[in-house]
Amino acid sequence: MKIIVDAMGGDNAPKEVVLGALEAVKNLAVDVVLVGNEEKIRYYMATPVPKIEVVNAAEVIGNDEPPVAAIRTKKDASIPKGLKLLKEGRGNAMVSAGSTGALMAGGLFILGRFEGVDRPAIATLVPTRKKPTLLLDIGANSDSKPRNLVQFAVMGSVYSREILGVENPRVGLLNIGVEEEKGNSAVKTAYGLLRELKDINFGGNVEARDFFDGHFDVVVCDGFVGNIFLKTVEGFGSFLLDLLKTEVKGKFTYSLGALLIKPALKAVKARMDYSEYGGAMFLGLDGILIKCHGSSDRKAIFNGIKLAKQFAESNVHLKLKKALLDIEGEISS
Repeated sequence: MKIIVDAMGGDNAPKEVVLGALEAVKNLAVDVVLVGNEEKIRYYMATPVPKIEVVNAAEVIGNDEPPVAAIRTKKDASIPKGLKLLKEGRGNAMVSAGSTGALMAGGLFILGRFEGVDRPAIATLVPTRKKPTLLLDIGANSDSKPRNLVQFAVMGSVYSREILGVENPRVGLLNIGVEEEKGNSAVKTAYGLLRELKDINFGGNVEARDFFDGHFDVVVCDGFVGNIFLKTVEGFGSFLLDLLKTEVKGKFTYSLGALLIKPALKAVKARMDYSEYGGAMFLGLDGILIKCHGSSDRKAIFNGIKLAKQFAESNVHLKLKKALLDIEGEISS
């Protein structure tokens, strides 16, 4: 099993990426191809590692660059070069903490979509009271048609079953109310289509305030809604933690109480740690592509490689293709 890793992507690249890759080849029975500035990569490797191949890439695509233009003009950047290696079969999957837009644009131009997919989706795991829930799309598509939402539901259901081990994943539509008639026209039409699909365990609408109850295994929305939802949750979580720290520092008695509940706070923080989940998945591209958080450390990169390996070993890619082709005749909108 060989995993291609963008060594230059993310805030902590290449150091944390290289260290994460070193940990992966030591513990995961994988080979790794590191793509990026060879001199910088080898600085953090100390000595050559037999299970790590380094492919030099002279350019880097930043988060502030227009994704499409960057992919077209920076042919020797780590993202397009890594994707080209994946397309050529020189690896089973690719992992990157780089620009999401560049990864999506490069994925579409270089890997392409597999048959039957109108638009790929980005999916990620979000912690809830019961278990992590798969949320998609979280940013690939700002405007989605009903058939896109149905395809997201199918891909999410297959992923939940094959990777997370959920026997019959319950799928919900993120909406402004639980009633069938709520939402915009795309969501209402998708509701009707999903209700009729025999291979999808559709549970209806779910409101954002109820998401964290964990009653759904997969929650579907367009990328505009999903991205706002996810970033609002991240921002509000940070706000609450900062507020709690400020209050604790303000009073001596609060500080004493904080010492008593410190183990519980650590446990909560661990459950919310993005680095545990490996990263977001690009579902619908003709290749396995994992996007790690932009501020990923070596632990997050290690888990991203672990997820990529699991994805490849489970043949989820082929199962996604089959599931989408099977429902094609049932989607009319």
